[in-house]
Amino acid sequence: MRSQLPSLTGMRFLAAICVFSFHALCTTVFAEKTWQMMPVPGTVASYFWEGNWASVSFFFLLSGFVLTWSMRPGDSTSKFWRRRIFKIWPNHLLTFVAAALLFGGVFKMAFNGWNALLNVTLLHSFFPQLEIWTSYNSVSWSLSNEALFYLLFPFLIRYIGRIRPERLWAWAGVVVAAIFLVPLVATLLPGAGGPYQPWTQSAHLEFWFTSKFPPVRLLEFVLGIIAARIVITGRKVPLGLGGSVALAVFAYVVAPHLPLTYPQAAATVVPLTLIIANAAIADVNNKPSWTGSRVMVWLGEVSFAFYMCHLLILVFGSQLLTGGKSYGTPAAIGIIAVLFLASLAVAAAMFHLVENPIMRRFASSRRRTSHSPAPVPAESGTSAPALAGAATTSAAPENSATH
Repeated sequence: MRSQLPSLTGMRFLAAICVFSFHALCTTVFAEKTWQMMPVPGTVASYFWEGNWASVSFFFLLSGFVLTWSMRPGDSTSKFWRRRIFKIWPNHLLTFVAAALLFGGVFKMAFNGWNALLNVTLLHSFFPQLEIWTSYNSVSWSLSNEALFYLLFPFLIRYIGRIRPERLWAWAGVVVAAIFLVPLVATLLPGAGGPYQPWTQSAHLEFWFTSKFPPVRLLEFVLGIIAARIVITGRKVPLGLGGSVALAVFAYVVAPHLPLTYPQAAATVVPLTLIIANAAIADVNNKPSWTGSRVMVWLGEVSFAFYMCHLLILVFGSQLLTGGKSYGTPAAIGIIAVLFLASLAVAAAMFHLVENPIMRRFASSRRRTSHSPAPVPAESGTSAPALAGAATTSAAPENSATH
């Protein structure tokens, strides 16, 4: 049985905190505006923005890694899709309804049926119009990407699973090169080079293409799949966990100074991949880590629900607590702390009362089918015996996969 990955489960909550912090920065709670909405390189705001982008990239990489790691022998494509549907749609539908009611009731916003249809069916990130991919619970744009990943995973793994172990790093390099080409390709799109938007540090179409368009973000998911196979087949990872973290810190500091839209994914994709691979290796070797503690694992398990509810709580909770008023930084941070605890409480309720019960009740089928995706081969020469065989991760691996 393949080793569990508690460290990676705990890391998911750290990434969720970065996303929360970025969105908290954009609320009306803070009276100080000069460092909020203008992510000029080197300013405080630029590093909050970079934390948000790096965290989303981490989620996409981790999704490909965990799904590959947690493949079940004899699993079928239909069973896999069934589990993924019941993993993401209940929380998505719950927060969609909440967003529609809150925006309509509090802000008197009209219900847009077309935008609602695209949002509910997780197609909204395929559209570059801001009012579509940010519709209702706007963080659900990433689920639109994940839905495509899940749809294609059974087919991708059939081909990536055939790559010879000694060629995996070369293929990883090809995918990384493609990710670095994306910002350049974005500048060549018809209609690219439109009005420069300070809040994205780029033109709108280029920003959407590089950070929201699902086929583009699929590259990170594929890199995560390859990284999992690198670890599973015992390929050597060039940097250890400490070196990978140091490289990630360097990339994080440098990223806001890079041109075009490189900060959104390309700048940090290599160190984040190395961190994920090394954390998995450490878990396989039973090395203790604070991100793998019981508390962090639980926080990682509720991180999907936390991600899905936090923005609504920030927007409407801040209205409830402040009435739209702004405060000095110390008081504003206190208000944000209260909203963070509220988000965590709501996330815990969503996980224990909605997400987990639905997964237990509906995500598995008693029927067995013979049409299953080809499993990743267990090649000889792996560095840890636990890397061969069936796969599980902490708290049911696919259940605790990324959002």
